[in-house]
Amino acid sequence: MDNGTLLAAVDLGSNSFRLEVGRYDSGHVARVDYIKEPVRLGAGLDEYKNLSLAAMERGWECLARFGERLQGFKKTQVRAVATQTLREARNRDDFMRKAQAVLGFAIDVISGHEEARLIYQGASHLLPQSDERRLVIDIGGRSTEIILGLGYEPLRLESYRLGSVSWTQRYFARGQFTTPMLRTAVIAAKAVLDEALDTFPAAEWKLAYGSSGSAGAVCEILALNGFEPDVITRPGLDWLTERLLRAGNVSDLRLEGLRDDRRPVLCGGLSVLHTLFELFDLQVLHRSYGALRQGALFDLIDRESDQTDIRERTVRWLGARYAVDQAQAERVAALAVRLFAQVADEDPLNGRYSRKLDWAARLHEIGTHISHEQSYRHGAYILDHVDAPGFSLPELHRMSRLVLGQRGKLRKIEPELQEELFAKQLLCLRLAVLLCHARKDPDTAALRLGYKANRFKFSSVPGWSKRYPQSAWLLEEEALAWQKTHWALDLDLR
Repeated sequence: MDNGTLLAAVDLGSNSFRLEVGRYDSGHVARVDYIKEPVRLGAGLDEYKNLSLAAMERGWECLARFGERLQGFKKTQVRAVATQTLREARNRDDFMRKAQAVLGFAIDVISGHEEARLIYQGASHLLPQSDERRLVIDIGGRSTEIILGLGYEPLRLESYRLGSVSWTQRYFARGQFTTPMLRTAVIAAKAVLDEALDTFPAAEWKLAYGSSGSAGAVCEILALNGFEPDVITRPGLDWLTERLLRAGNVSDLRLEGLRDDRRPVLCGGLSVLHTLFELFDLQVLHRSYGALRQGALFDLIDRESDQTDIRERTVRWLGARYAVDQAQAERVAALAVRLFAQVADEDPLNGRYSRKLDWAARLHEIGTHISHEQSYRHGAYILDHVDAPGFSLPELHRMSRLVLGQRGKLRKIEPELQEELFAKQLLCLRLAVLLCHARKDPDTAALRLGYKANRFKFSSVPGWSKRYPQSAWLLEEEALAWQKTHWALDLDLR
C-alpha cells in the first residue's frame, strides 16, 4: 500500500454509527477525520427482533451523510462492519439493501468472534508494545467482547450478549436507577459472564483495558470530575454510581463530561462495568483508544496481500483442521478460477468474487471430515457455523451455498441462482469438481467456457471426448441438470 493512501472504516454499532478516516504511512494510520452519530439502532429492536422503521430511517440518514464523505474512495479503501443489532435483526436484509445503496459500499455483518478480533487489532495497534498478556474489554450496545492477547495476536476471544443498550432497556426502565435495580442487573450480567472467569483466568493476564463505548465514556466523566485520567478505578466507579443513585434517574444527573448521546445508556453500561470489576476482581481498568473501527482500518492494510490477509490464513487453517486433501483442493480451485475468468465480465467486483470462489473451492471437501455421504451438506453447515477469523457472515454464507451446490440437484440453491455472478461461480465450481473427478490434473488446454444471455457454452477441441469418455458423460449429465433452471449449459464436445 502506498504511503498517503486514505482508508476509511464505518462501524454500525448498536448505539452509535462511527466513521473513521485515516491516512496510511509506513504501517501506521493517522486520523484524518472522525464522525460519530447516536443512531440508537439497537433501541429500535422490538420483542420479535425486528427493527422499527424509525430506527432504520435514522440509520439510512446517517449512512447517507457518511456516503457523501466517502465519495471518491475505492472499494478497497473502505471497510464497513455491522455488529450485534444487525446480527439479531430478523428484518436485517430490509435495512441492509438500502443501507449499502446510500453508503455506496458493501457492509459486512460480522460475527461476535470477528468483532472481538477486530477490536483487539485496533486496541493493540494503539497501545504501547509490551510482552505482557493483556485483557481487552469492549462493552458495546448489545454485546460485550473480551479478548486475551499478546502483542498484536489475540490468544482467546469471546462475545457475550449483553451491553449498555440492552441492559438499560431491560433493567432500568425510563432511566430510573435504584440500588435494587442495579443489584438485579448485576446478577443477570453475572449469569451471562460467569464462564468468562474460566476462559480468561486472572493468572493469565497482567493488565486490563477498556475499549470504546461505555469504558471510554466513564473514563471521560471521571477525568473531568477530578479522577485520574485514562483509567477507571473502583473508587471512581463507586463515586459515579453513588451520584447516579442519588439522582434516581439518569435524566436528572448533572455531571461534567456526561454527553447527551451517552446519557440514555449510562445505567446499563455502569451495571456491566460493575459486573466485570466484581468478576475479575479489578482494581483498575485502563483506557484503550483503539477499538473496532481502528481494527477495521488495519484489516484493510492486511488484505492487500495474501501473506497478511487473515482470510487466507483462515482458509488454510480450516483445510488443515478438517483434513482436506490439499492437492485436490488446489487443483479444483485453480480450474474453477480459470473457468470463471472466461465468463466474468470487466466489473471491478470480479476480483472479489474470484477470490471467494477460490476459497470455496479449496474448502469444498471439508464436509468429508464428517462423512462422505452428502459431504457437501456437511461442508455447507460447517461454513455457516464455524468461527472463521476475517470473514463476514455473508461471505461465509455465500461460500456455504457454493459448497452446498457443488454437486447434485440445483433445486436446493434455487434462490441464489437468481444472481448471475453466483450462477457463474457455481457452474465453474461444479465443472471443476467433475473434471477433477480422477483426482489428477485435467487437460484444460483443450477446453473453453463461454457465456451470453443466460446461456453457457462449454466446448472442447476435436478428440477430447474420446480421450476422456467419463468426463464427457459427466458433462452431459451436468447439462441436463442446468436444463431445470433458467440458465442453460450447451455442450460442443468433439
